[in-house]
Amino acid sequence: MPDSGAPSGPGDAVDPEELRLLRARVAALETDLDTVRAALPTAAPTEGPVRHRARSVLAVVLIVLGCLLAPLSVVAAWSAELVGDTGRYVDTVRPLASDPDVQNAVADAVSDAVVARLDLPVLLQSAAPDRRPLLEQALGVLGEPLQDAVRSFVHDKARAVVASAAFERIWADANRRVHDTLDKALTGSGDGAVRLEKDSVTLDLAPVVEDVKERLADDGLTVARRIPTLHTDFTLVRSDDIGRIRTYVRLLKLAGLWLPVVAVLLVAAGVLLAGRRRRALIVSALAFAVTTLLLGVALSVFRVVYLDALPAGVSQPAAGAVYDTLTRFLRTSVRVVVALGVTVAVAAWLTGPGRAAGLVRHLWHSGIAAVRAAAGHAGLRTGPVGPFVRRFRPWITWTLVGATVLTYLLWPYPTGWVVIGLALTLLFALSVADFLAADDTVTGGPPGHASTKETPV
Repeated sequence: MPDSGAPSGPGDAVDPEELRLLRARVAALETDLDTVRAALPTAAPTEGPVRHRARSVLAVVLIVLGCLLAPLSVVAAWSAELVGDTGRYVDTVRPLASDPDVQNAVADAVSDAVVARLDLPVLLQSAAPDRRPLLEQALGVLGEPLQDAVRSFVHDKARAVVASAAFERIWADANRRVHDTLDKALTGSGDGAVRLEKDSVTLDLAPVVEDVKERLADDGLTVARRIPTLHTDFTLVRSDDIGRIRTYVRLLKLAGLWLPVVAVLLVAAGVLLAGRRRRALIVSALAFAVTTLLLGVALSVFRVVYLDALPAGVSQPAAGAVYDTLTRFLRTSVRVVVALGVTVAVAAWLTGPGRAAGLVRHLWHSGIAAVRAAAGHAGLRTGPVGPFVRRFRPWITWTLVGATVLTYLLWPYPTGWVVIGLALTLLFALSVADFLAADDTVTGGPPGHASTKETPV
């Protein structure tokens, strides 16, 4: 007996009235739909794209401002440390005491000052009788003119003083004592061993002169003790634009360590506002590195311009050594920021959804899986460590990343090699976690009995 509730078959007749009613209902629905579309505001379809476009423009502006502040922030941090940290300043200028070019320049300045105060005609007569033969032998007066002999003798003693460990101590102690005066010099005021006079920052070499005088007297030239205290200046920095540089240093010192924070926050805000944050992070990190790298190029260019503008009487090698030493930590900071920017960009790219990045990750995991399989066939078992690492792998990963970032932030004075070393250490730690997370049921079977179970990714 046929079911009365069953649907009509294909051969059943269709009621024309029902068909008409169905068509009328469809037409009414279409009319209502058109009415609803017409009632919608015209700005609604464009509201989303306009807002997205505004956010994108704001993100670009913030990222550009942050990247432009990158080199200034590096210089500001360097200026704040150089002027505000006595230990950092002494560590900066300490190598100058052992630099041969600086030693020669200091010896020349000291010997010229001493010889200018010696009365050569009465030099031998003023020497003690028992010291005269020793003095004549030291000066070699029988073989060359007296003036040249005295100059050579004094210069040898001055060179011996500046090449000794005593000079290194004098140099370090003097710079440590006058560090506050350097702050005054860079801000345009103050007296002391470091002074700002017209277009030069000079260091007083009076202690070195006193040491040379004592050595001359000990070697028979007792008249050297009669020379009054000489304040001989050694030029650390010389430039016709020293006044303008002083203003820049004052501004950068006020900015201090806040300018780097502002630059990083601007870039971070731009990345968060961007529609494609990963791509924005990659571009921002590379731009941050490039603008800072331009600072390193500018330092090299300015070095050439600075040395060419020096007067003829200034030692070019010594001035170059002083410039390189004073900017040594600044160049290190440039390398740190460049290495950090490239590292962040590479990390963001490798963790992205791109095909090339996916291929690199696949090769990485495949290599670790092959090593883990070989270790498993050799009988290595992770025991309870493997399940624990698999269970808490995301937490372990972020803990390792956080520990690396914290280590970098707490590192006293990181270098570019420190950044690279921390990145490689993190990569090694992640590889160990990946190795331990492998399932023993996949890799730990006896040789010739590989399991078909797959390790979840």
